Amino acid sequence: MKRYEMIKDKNYFSYIIKNGKYNKDKNYVVYYVKNANNEYTHFGIAIKNKIGKAVVRNRLKRQTRSVIENNKKLFQKSYDYIIMIREGLKDASYEAMNMSIETILKGIELNEKK
Repeated sequence: MKRYEMIKDKNYFSYIIKNGKYNKDKNYVVYYVKNANNEYTHFGIAIKNKIGKAVVRNRLKRQTRSVIENNKKLFQKSYDYIIMIREGLKDASYEAMNMSIETILKGIELNEKK
Protein backbone atom coordinates (compact mmCIF):
# COMPACT_ATOMS: atom_id res chain seq x y z
CA MET A 1 0.00 0.00 0.00
CA LYS A 2 1.39 3.37 -1.00
CA ARG A 3 1.72 6.20 1.49
CA TYR A 4 -0.78 8.41 -0.38
CA GLU A 5 -3.39 5.64 -0.04
CA MET A 6 -3.22 5.55 3.76
CA ILE A 7 -5.53 7.40 6.11
CA LYS A 8 -3.62 8.85 9.05
CA ASP A 9 -5.83 11.78 10.09
CA LYS A 10 -7.66 10.89 13.31
CA ASN A 11 -10.57 13.23 12.53
CA TYR A 12 -11.17 11.64 9.12
CA PHE A 13 -10.83 8.19 10.69
CA SER A 14 -13.58 9.09 13.16
CA TYR A 15 -15.71 10.66 10.42
CA ILE A 16 -15.66 7.42 8.39
CA ILE A 17 -16.58 5.31 11.41
CA LYS A 18 -19.42 7.61 12.53
CA ASN A 19 -20.90 8.49 9.13
CA GLY A 20 -19.98 5.54 6.95
CA LYS A 21 -21.72 2.27 6.27
CA TYR A 22 -20.16 -0.98 7.33
CA ASN A 23 -20.00 -4.68 6.63
CA LYS A 24 -18.50 -7.27 8.98
CA ASP A 25 -17.66 -10.87 9.67
CA LYS A 26 -15.79 -12.69 12.45
CA ASN A 27 -12.37 -11.36 11.34
CA TYR A 28 -12.95 -7.80 10.09
CA VAL A 29 -15.28 -4.84 10.24
CA VAL A 30 -14.99 -2.66 7.13
CA TYR A 31 -16.36 0.89 7.25
CA TYR A 32 -16.67 2.74 3.97
CA VAL A 33 -17.68 6.18 2.79
CA LYS A 34 -17.70 7.90 -0.60
CA ASN A 35 -14.60 10.08 -0.95
CA ALA A 36 -14.27 13.57 -2.38
CA ASN A 37 -11.69 12.81 -5.07
CA ASN A 38 -12.18 9.75 -7.22
CA GLU A 39 -8.50 9.45 -8.09
CA TYR A 40 -7.43 7.15 -5.25
CA THR A 41 -8.96 4.75 -2.79
CA HIS A 42 -7.75 5.37 0.76
CA PHE A 43 -7.35 2.79 3.52
CA GLY A 44 -7.01 2.88 7.28
CA ILE A 45 -6.29 -0.11 9.50
CA ALA A 46 -7.28 -0.23 13.18
CA ILE A 47 -6.68 -2.85 15.85
CA LYS A 48 -7.44 -2.81 19.58
CA ASN A 49 -4.67 -3.13 22.15
CA LYS A 50 -6.44 -6.01 23.89
CA ILE A 51 -5.97 -8.29 20.87
CA GLY A 52 -2.34 -8.91 21.75
CA LYS A 53 1.09 -7.47 22.31
CA ALA A 54 2.67 -5.12 19.77
CA VAL A 55 4.35 -7.96 17.88
CA VAL A 56 1.01 -9.69 17.28
CA ARG A 57 -0.80 -6.47 16.35
CA ASN A 58 1.93 -5.42 13.90
CA ARG A 59 1.94 -8.86 12.26
CA LEU A 60 -1.83 -8.73 11.79
CA LYS A 61 -1.64 -5.22 10.32
CA ARG A 62 1.17 -6.24 7.98
CA GLN A 63 -0.76 -9.29 6.77
CA THR A 64 -3.92 -7.19 6.35
CA ARG A 65 -2.00 -4.65 4.22
CA SER A 66 -0.79 -7.55 2.07
CA VAL A 67 -4.35 -8.85 1.66
CA ILE A 68 -5.50 -5.34 0.67
CA GLU A 69 -2.70 -5.07 -1.88
CA ASN A 70 -3.60 -8.46 -3.40
CA ASN A 71 -7.31 -7.59 -3.63
CA LYS A 72 -7.13 -3.95 -4.73
CA LYS A 73 -9.22 -4.64 -7.81
CA LEU A 74 -12.18 -5.54 -5.56
CA PHE A 75 -12.18 -2.16 -3.77
CA GLN A 76 -14.32 0.50 -5.42
CA LYS A 77 -12.34 3.54 -6.57
CA SER A 78 -14.62 6.23 -5.22
CA TYR A 79 -14.61 5.03 -1.58
CA ASP A 80 -12.41 5.30 1.49
CA TYR A 81 -12.18 2.30 3.81
CA ILE A 82 -11.38 1.71 7.48
CA ILE A 83 -10.59 -1.93 8.17
CA MET A 84 -10.90 -2.89 11.82
CA ILE A 85 -9.24 -6.13 12.85
CA ARG A 86 -11.25 -8.30 15.23
CA GLU A 87 -10.13 -10.84 17.82
CA GLY A 88 -10.99 -13.83 15.58
CA LEU A 89 -8.18 -12.93 13.18
CA LYS A 90 -5.47 -13.76 15.71
CA ASP A 91 -5.66 -17.50 14.95
CA ALA A 92 -6.71 -17.26 11.29
CA SER A 93 -4.55 -18.32 8.36
CA TYR A 94 -3.61 -16.00 5.51
CA GLU A 95 -6.09 -17.77 3.22
CA ALA A 96 -8.87 -17.19 5.76
CA MET A 97 -7.94 -13.49 5.91
CA ASN A 98 -8.08 -13.29 2.14
CA MET A 99 -11.46 -15.03 1.92
CA SER A 100 -12.83 -12.82 4.68
CA ILE A 101 -11.91 -9.59 2.87
CA GLU A 102 -13.26 -10.92 -0.44
CA THR A 103 -16.59 -11.86 1.16
CA ILE A 104 -16.97 -8.49 2.86
CA LEU A 105 -16.15 -6.59 -0.33
CA LYS A 106 -18.66 -8.59 -2.35
CA GLY A 107 -21.27 -7.75 0.29
CA ILE A 108 -20.38 -4.06 0.07
CA GLU A 109 -20.66 -4.18 -3.74
CA LEU A 110 -24.12 -5.75 -3.49
CA ASN A 111 -25.24 -3.14 -0.92
CA GLU A 112 -24.13 -0.26 -3.13
CA LYS A 113 -25.87 -1.61 -6.22
CA LYS A 114 -29.25 -1.49 -4.46
